[in-house]
Amino acid sequence: MRNALTTIFKQASARDWKDWRWQFTNRVTKRASLEKLLGQTKIDTESLRPVTAVYPLAITPYYLSLIQSFNKSDPVFTQSIPSLREISLSDKMPEDPLQEDTHMPVPKLIHRYPDRCLAIVTETCAVYCRHCNRKRFWSQPNHVSLKSRFRDMVRYIAATPQIREVIISGGDPLILDDHRLEMILSSLKAIRHVEVLRIGSRVPVVMPMRITRDTCRMLRRYRPLWFNTQFNHPMEITREAERACMMLQESGIPVSNQSVLLKGVNDSPAVMKDLLYGLQKISVRPYYLFHCDPARGCAHFRTDPEAGIALMEKIWRQCSGLCLPQYVLDVPGSAGKIPLSVLSETIKNDLKKHQHFFDKFQEID
Repeated sequence: MRNALTTIFKQASARDWKDWRWQFTNRVTKRASLEKLLGQTKIDTESLRPVTAVYPLAITPYYLSLIQSFNKSDPVFTQSIPSLREISLSDKMPEDPLQEDTHMPVPKLIHRYPDRCLAIVTETCAVYCRHCNRKRFWSQPNHVSLKSRFRDMVRYIAATPQIREVIISGGDPLILDDHRLEMILSSLKAIRHVEVLRIGSRVPVVMPMRITRDTCRMLRRYRPLWFNTQFNHPMEITREAERACMMLQESGIPVSNQSVLLKGVNDSPAVMKDLLYGLQKISVRPYYLFHCDPARGCAHFRTDPEAGIALMEKIWRQCSGLCLPQYVLDVPGSAGKIPLSVLSETIKNDLKKHQHFFDKFQEID
């Protein structure tokens, strides 16, 4: 893989590699570049033409460098390289499984819950993760400037006093430079009833050099600010990713993780345990483990909920509470996130076994 990357990016210096702008500009977005990378492998890149016509390709050189084998057994390959299964298994799946578009009082502002909203400030990502539940946005041209789009969002939020928290999402907001990102943060911070800001970004995982000292100093000015990212496999927890998360934490910004349970990527107890232990080692809190949404183009990533519950039962018995995310299913509307682990029959049976313990305390009362 390193040799293939050297061939494609032969003009790049070590300084280039560490520059997030270089990483973003040199993303692999064409099948021709992918062919050079895949080389003599058995992957038929021509067969991917109909996939990339629907769901575009984009992978940073850094994230490509984490691939160890060019097949679906490799977790980074599976998350980033297009697959025919994206269009062959998804005809009956909804494009918008959480019905986000029906909760947009203004374009790209999702207001599903009374006290918080989510602002989609861009549809672009550093890497287009093949399991993304917002794949419907990837091919949509953006004819509206960020200022125009965001002006309508700010007006709505300012006129809606029950909103106390705003989540800045996308796409990935960290593809924006510091100047534009600060414009967003300062505008929201100026609204009196907005108490908390949150950023959702996968750049610590797929383009960690985006987290710079200057960026962290800027973000620090807008605390309380929370940062949610998405590590899905222990292979993604590299020194570069650890450094990015540490810089955020040293700036007083808590970093939490929202994984997605993905078939063939992290749906085994051993892999999940290594991921959770790895996150704890870099002081990133495992916050949610999402059951993969039934979005069009993602059917091959979905596991059976019962299998997911069984997996989390094993993890629950083996791991420290600091390592345990809440395993949830996100559903449309304001019902929100349903914790799946509470439905476990095994856990209910365990409680019954210890009923005498609770009875004893009732007698004391």
